[in-house]
Amino acid sequence: MASPSKELLKKYESPENFINRELSWIEFNRRVMEEALNPEQPVLEKIKFISIFFSNLDEFYMIRVAGLQDQLSAGFAEPTIDGLTPAQQLRKIESALKPMIERMMQLWNEDIIPDLAANNLIICKIEDLNELEKEKMDIYFKREIFPTLTPLAFDPGRPFPYISNLSLSHAIVIRSPKGDEHFARLKTPNTLPRLIRVDEIISNEKRLPILQNQQIKFVWLGELIHSNMHLLFPKMEVVAAHGFRITRDTDIEIQEDEADDLLKSIQENILQRRFGSVVRLEVVKNMPEFMINTLIENLELQREDVDIIDGPLGLSDMIELYKLPLHELKEKPYVPVVPKAFESGESIFNILREKDILLHHPYDSFAPVIEFIKQASADPDVLAIKQTLYRVGANSPVVEYLIEAVQRGKQVAVLVELKARFDEENNIFWARELEKVGAHVVYGLVGLKTHSKMTLVVRKEAQGVRRYVHLATGNYNVSTAKTYTDLGLFTCNEKICEDVSNIFNFLTGYSKQESFNYLGVAPINLRSKIFNYILREIENAQAGLQAHIIMKMNALVDPELISALYEASNAGVKIELIIRGICCLIPQKPGLSENITVVSIVGRFLEHSRILFFHNAGDEEIYIGSADLMQRNLDRRVEVVFPILNSALKKVIKERILSTLLADNIKAWSLGSDHVYLHSVPAENAKPVNSQEWFMRHAMKGLKKKVKVK
Repeated sequence: MASPSKELLKKYESPENFINRELSWIEFNRRVMEEALNPEQPVLEKIKFISIFFSNLDEFYMIRVAGLQDQLSAGFAEPTIDGLTPAQQLRKIESALKPMIERMMQLWNEDIIPDLAANNLIICKIEDLNELEKEKMDIYFKREIFPTLTPLAFDPGRPFPYISNLSLSHAIVIRSPKGDEHFARLKTPNTLPRLIRVDEIISNEKRLPILQNQQIKFVWLGELIHSNMHLLFPKMEVVAAHGFRITRDTDIEIQEDEADDLLKSIQENILQRRFGSVVRLEVVKNMPEFMINTLIENLELQREDVDIIDGPLGLSDMIELYKLPLHELKEKPYVPVVPKAFESGESIFNILREKDILLHHPYDSFAPVIEFIKQASADPDVLAIKQTLYRVGANSPVVEYLIEAVQRGKQVAVLVELKARFDEENNIFWARELEKVGAHVVYGLVGLKTHSKMTLVVRKEAQGVRRYVHLATGNYNVSTAKTYTDLGLFTCNEKICEDVSNIFNFLTGYSKQESFNYLGVAPINLRSKIFNYILREIENAQAGLQAHIIMKMNALVDPELISALYEASNAGVKIELIIRGICCLIPQKPGLSENITVVSIVGRFLEHSRILFFHNAGDEEIYIGSADLMQRNLDRRVEVVFPILNSALKKVIKERILSTLLADNIKAWSLGSDHVYLHSVPAENAKPVNSQEWFMRHAMKGLKKKVKVK
C-alpha cells in the first residue's frame, strides 16, 4: 500500500504546481543582487554583496550547472517534477543569468568605481599613475611578481596547458622576429592580492594604516602584469593579451561501498576536483573572436558556455576591499551580546541544571558554546564528550578544546563529516589532529552525510552520571556564527539527552535505533514526523479548529511535503513560510495554495536557522534543527530536529523571533503565484520593520539594561 505522502504527491504531481529548483535559486541570487543595487547601502556593503553574488554564481556553475551538463552528455532527457528537461533548464539558466551578470558589471563600472573614488579609494589604470608611482610599481613587479610567473606556450610540440578552476589567466599572442605568431597562457598568481595598494609599494611596507581623508590608490594585479608582459617574452612582440577565467565541475562523487578508506578516497577526489570538466568560460569584452574560438576548441566547450564580461573577472575576490578598516563605509559594526545567564561566571553545568537556554546567533554571542566545550574539557568530573563536526573552519577553538580533553584523559568521540562540500580539506586536517592525540574519530555512515549539530557531555555528579547537550541549527564555526542567523539549545533534559546518546551510538556503532523520545532524525523518522504533523493540522482544520503552520528554512524542495502543504492549504490551514533560498512551492495560487504565503529575507546576516511551528489545536509545538525540506536532507543525510519544551522559550521563538520575521517589511521579499518575488514595502502609516536590525537593537537594549543596573 502506498504511503499517504505518496498518494498526495500523485494528486498534486503536475508541472504547473512546482517551481524549478535551479530557476528558484537564480531568483535567490537576484535578491542578493538587489542588496548590492540598494542605493541606501554604504559602498563597501554593496561590494560585499557583489562578492557574495559572484561567489554564489561560481558554486552554482561548479555544482548545479555541471550536473545538468553531465545529464545532457549522458543522454538523460527526463524532465524534473516541474516539467523541464536538462536541456531546457540550461537554456533558461543562461537566459536568466546573462542579464543579471551584465547588470552587476554595469553597477561596478558606473556606480562602485565612482563611489569608491568619492571616498578616496581610487582604482587606477597604470597610465594614470605619476612617474614615481610607475617606477616603484615596475620595480615591485620585477622583484615580487616576475619570479612567480610561468608563461606556457601552445604549439604542435607543446599541448594546451592545464588551467585550474577559477584561476585568472591571460591568453596571449606573441610574434617572433620572423613574423610567426604563437599562443601562450599566463596564470595570474593567486598568492597575491587582486588589488595592489600603491602607497604600500612606494613605502615598501605592508598593511599601512589608512589615515582620515587619505587618498588610497590601487591597481589591478592583472593590469600590472599586462603592462610588463614584454619582460616575459624578450625579443618577441606581444600582439594581444586578454584575460579569461574558467569554472570546472567540482562535485565529488565517491563510491563509498567500494572505498575501503574513506579518508584516502576523499583526499584523492579533492585532487581530482582540479581536473573536472570545464563548464564555463569567462572572457573580457575586447577579446578577439579567434582567441575565444581557440579557448572553446581546446577547453571542449560550446559557444553558449562563454560569458563575455564587460569589467573585471572574478569579482568574488572583492571581499578584499570589504575587509579594509573603513567602518564609515560599512554598516555600523555589531558586537554579539553574551546572555545574562552566562554573566555570573558560574559553572555552565550548574546553570543548565536550573533551566534550558536558547541562543539566537549572531545577536547572542557564540562564546557560551565555546565555553561549554572548554569547561567540559577542563572539568575533572566530565567523563566523555561526543560531538559532530560538519564545517568547523580553519582556526577552530572547538577542536583545540577537544584535543585538550583527550590529553586530560577524557573519552572523546567525534564524527567529522569529510563530505562537507568545499570544507573537506579543513575537516581532514582536524580529523588527523584529533586522531594523533587518541580521540575516537569516525567519518559517518556509508551513503549518508552527517549534517546534524550536536554536542553531548557526560558528567559524574553526586546524584550519579548526568548528560548535557547542545543542539543547534548551525555549525560549530566561530567565523560563520558572526554572520549566520542560527539557534542553539542547551539542555540536560533526560529524554532529549537519551535521544542524543542513541544517535551517537547510531553514528559510531551498529545501533539500529528506530524510535526516539522527542527527536526527529533523518533518514529514520524525520520525514514521517513532519508529514504527520501536517496531517494533524489538516484534521484539526477539518474539525473546525484553528490550524496554523509556520516554517522557516533555507530551502523547500521536497515534492511530497510540498504536496502535503498544498493539501493543508486546501483544508483551510493557515501556512506561513519563511524560505531564504530555493522554494519549489507556488503560493497564493487559486485552488492550490490560497492559504500559503512565502517570504524570503535577505539582509546583513545570512538567514540560516530552521524552525517548525505547529498550532496543534492550541497545544503548540515548536521544533528547530539542521534540516531543510529537501530530499537530500530527509533521505540522504543524518539530520536532527528537536523540540523546544520550555514554555518561556517557545514564547521567545513564536512571539519574538517568528513574529518579527513575518512582520519584516524592509528586507523581506514576497513570492507570488507568478513565481516572481516582490520587495516588501511598508504600507501607508505602517511601522517599518527590519527584522535583523530589530534583533540587534533588542539584544543591545537588554545589554544596556544590565549595565544600568550595575
